[in-house]
Amino acid sequence: MNTQIRNPNIPNEDIEEIGFALVGNNLNPMMLTYEFLTSSGIVPRDWELSKQPVTSQRMSQINFQNGLSIVAQPGTVNFVEGIAGKKVQDIKGANLVLEYVDKLPHAEYQRLGINPKIIVPLSDTDPNAGKTFIVDVLLGSGSWKNFGQGPLQAGINLSYQLEQGVLNLSINEAKIQLPNKLTISSLLFSGNFNYELSSDDDQSKITLLKQQLNLWQENLTTFREIVKQKFLQQATSSQDSLFPSI
Repeated sequence: MNTQIRNPNIPNEDIEEIGFALVGNNLNPMMLTYEFLTSSGIVPRDWELSKQPVTSQRMSQINFQNGLSIVAQPGTVNFVEGIAGKKVQDIKGANLVLEYVDKLPHAEYQRLGINPKIIVPLSDTDPNAGKTFIVDVLLGSGSWKNFGQGPLQAGINLSYQLEQGVLNLSINEAKIQLPNKLTISSLLFSGNFNYELSSDDDQSKITLLKQQLNLWQENLTTFREIVKQKFLQQATSSQDSLFPSI
């Protein structure tokens, strides 16, 4: 296997995040305010905002300087955290969800989603590097690639039956826009572990939700293993590696 070194223009680290999505009948975006989060103890008072919060009937969003954001829409609340370079014990999102459901136990929660993502930068010179990986490395050859009037758009949806539940995994092309306006062709791996809350009793739902939430570290480890060991090793071990060398 040839040793590949990334182009210095390309970020050395993958972009990685994990999201926790709560779905409930009584979740109202207007309730998501910085004052409510801090006064209720859901968010520590020393967490600083990275931008002015947005609050409306359709969508509310609060972003913190530590890389965590909370976005609420009618019936859903999403906790999203950038975790590249973080140790597991430094990831705050799951604890925030626990605090949230403890303070709002009667939201009639229906579902919990644990949603990890990894964006892998590939090339600043080949705008089609992401599509090439999907089409040539994953799907292989075939006349289907040269059909139609425009460029082929590539994406894959997969579903894995695992011990801790079903992992839905999608792989798509992506672009990263750097501050210097350089565009990096990338791959986006999006995972979803979806857990239904089947009980009719509020307290039973909260108990079940917490049990499912405790799977997040196992879910994240499994997702990373599939992406990095099953998909990306295939690219780096290929003779015509997609990762640029210098």
